[in-house]
Amino acid sequence: MQPQRDLSPTSPSSGMRLAQRLDRGIWRTALLYLLLGLIWSLGSDLLLVRFVDNTQTLAILQLVNDAVFLLLTAIALYCLLRPLVRGAVQVHAQLALSEAGYRQMFQANPSPMLVYDLETLRVVDVNPAAIAFFGWPHDTFVGLELGRLWPAGAAERMSEVIQAIRDAPSKVCVVAEPLCLRDGSQRMVEARSTGLDYRGRGARLVVISDRSAEHEAQQRRDQALLRLEEAQAIARLGSWQLDPASGLGRYSDQVYRMLGRRAPEQPCQHRLDELLVPADLASQSRIQHMLEELCGAAPVQLDMLLPVLAADGQARMLHLRAESASDDAGAACVRGTLQDVTEHERSRRLLHEREEQFRELVRVLPDGVAILHQEHVLYANAACAGQFGYEGENLLGEPLQGLAYPGDLQQVREQMRDAGNKGERSAAARMRRRDGSSFHAGLSFGKVRYSGRDCQLLIVRDLSEPERMRDALALSNRELQAMARRLFSLQEDERRAISRDLHDDIGQAITAMKLSAHAALDEADAERRREDLNEIVQLADSSITKLRNLSTLLRPPQLDALGLEAALRWQAGMLFRASPVRLHLEIATLPARPSGEVEQACFRIAQESLTNVLRHACAGEVRMALSDEQHRQLRLEVVDDGDGFDPAGPRGLGLIVMRERAQSAGGTLQIDTAPGAGTRVTLCLPYSTAATPTHPPGP
Repeated sequence: MQPQRDLSPTSPSSGMRLAQRLDRGIWRTALLYLLLGLIWSLGSDLLLVRFVDNTQTLAILQLVNDAVFLLLTAIALYCLLRPLVRGAVQVHAQLALSEAGYRQMFQANPSPMLVYDLETLRVVDVNPAAIAFFGWPHDTFVGLELGRLWPAGAAERMSEVIQAIRDAPSKVCVVAEPLCLRDGSQRMVEARSTGLDYRGRGARLVVISDRSAEHEAQQRRDQALLRLEEAQAIARLGSWQLDPASGLGRYSDQVYRMLGRRAPEQPCQHRLDELLVPADLASQSRIQHMLEELCGAAPVQLDMLLPVLAADGQARMLHLRAESASDDAGAACVRGTLQDVTEHERSRRLLHEREEQFRELVRVLPDGVAILHQEHVLYANAACAGQFGYEGENLLGEPLQGLAYPGDLQQVREQMRDAGNKGERSAAARMRRRDGSSFHAGLSFGKVRYSGRDCQLLIVRDLSEPERMRDALALSNRELQAMARRLFSLQEDERRAISRDLHDDIGQAITAMKLSAHAALDEADAERRREDLNEIVQLADSSITKLRNLSTLLRPPQLDALGLEAALRWQAGMLFRASPVRLHLEIATLPARPSGEVEQACFRIAQESLTNVLRHACAGEVRMALSDEQHRQLRLEVVDDGDGFDPAGPRGLGLIVMRERAQSAGGTLQIDTAPGAGTRVTLCLPYSTAATPTHPPGP
């Protein structure tokens, strides 16, 4: 492997001088030999011909002359060529030593080096460092195609590099590209190649420097810078550097963006007051004073808020920080940051307003609010102090032990501890006033930060008055239900008596009238007598029919004779016999006959529900179902697809009476409805009247 002479820096200077001498000496020797040969031949022949007349002697002398010429020329050539040949031998020996040295340097070089044929693009020689770096054995590496070292898909890039080398083979080519190792991994390298002559063929010597660590470090640096820019963009934070002498500074792109300006494409310097537009006269004065301080000789240490106007006219609140520093050249400068804290300031003001509103709300709240730390009161509103018999701030510092009734103190502590672990909790307990009296209170517990400490929040609601009102209301409800039950009983007794009187008295009278009319048939004027009597009979029959209908309406005989199921079927049929509303009955046979009061309540509620459907619902279909629920109670449902109504609106007397009937019979009544969604009436009654009627849920 011999470097080209015009590129190799290690060629001996003696070899160059010898080559020059040989180049000049060949032509000089040839010319001198030609000149001497001509002079000798022509001169000796002329002299011999002139002085020797004998032909034989002349021939002998010419032979001697030629022999002498050959001898002299041989001696001359020896004398001329001896130093040249000796120099060539020395240079060859030096070149052999130099090549051995280069080979040793090539093999011992710690950097990976390889030689490839520029025509075939195959590796022709490698050093051990390249073998260790790429992982290929020497025999496999030598002869390997150069494309095997490039990543897949990089053939076009490799062709560009090879073409550039072939276009300028004498230039040193430096490329930074990823190369593939034997295990398939890639390393970012810097490859420097120079041209050389390798066994008579054009080749390139490539020296490889592994730049993977530098490349990864650069990537990490770029990613860190990118993340820093993203963080600055998210935090709306920009940086700047100012020259105090000139007042000019350089600003990051984020500074321009937060001020509503377009960042310059090329780095440039501005005065800070060219970017900051004051929002008012006070801000203008502060900015001017700040600039004087920044450009002064004294050390700078600034931390201030500046209200400014952005380029779009919107107000911005900027947080400026600055301090003295030195640039890369050691010159004095001022470095600082600008952060857009407009939203932060707005949130801070809003938070302050909310805190004031919360304080006012707690102050006027009728419930007591207390904040405790280690079971001692740190804060209490006026209502809380009044509940416990204290005035003003006298409650502060009082222990929980003095506020809770001794028998309920442990319960309050457990509830407070559970609130710290599980969130807000509520409980009821007895509390103690300052004078020693106790009162029932509803307690709510929570966690809160107060004065930088984790504290417990206690909300106290005095239940003394609500409990008294609740007891009075319960008593009134019991009295009302008893009165309603008595009223319904008297009403049914009265109806039964009216029905009996109408049937027995008026019915007997009509029957007597009928008998008398038949007796009158014996009168003489038969035709007239027949007409009168027939009229009496018709009137009597009509009266009897009306009386029966009236009796049935007051209390259907089916309810007493046949039971609840038959009475419901008869009542529904009577109400809907002339109505276009479709009626569906699902009346199951009950396993046991309910008590009279339960039957009566169920029948009347069903009657009222069906009547409401006909009068108010505008329904197209109605379904009435009677069923048994696990032999414990009966269930009546009346469902229609009518207009429905607002359950929160005013209620008619019929609904109130239905609910009172259900309660008096020990059952529940639930009405599910909404405007345009129809109505569902659900009645649940026990088979016998309960001793204490239950309170039904609201509709």
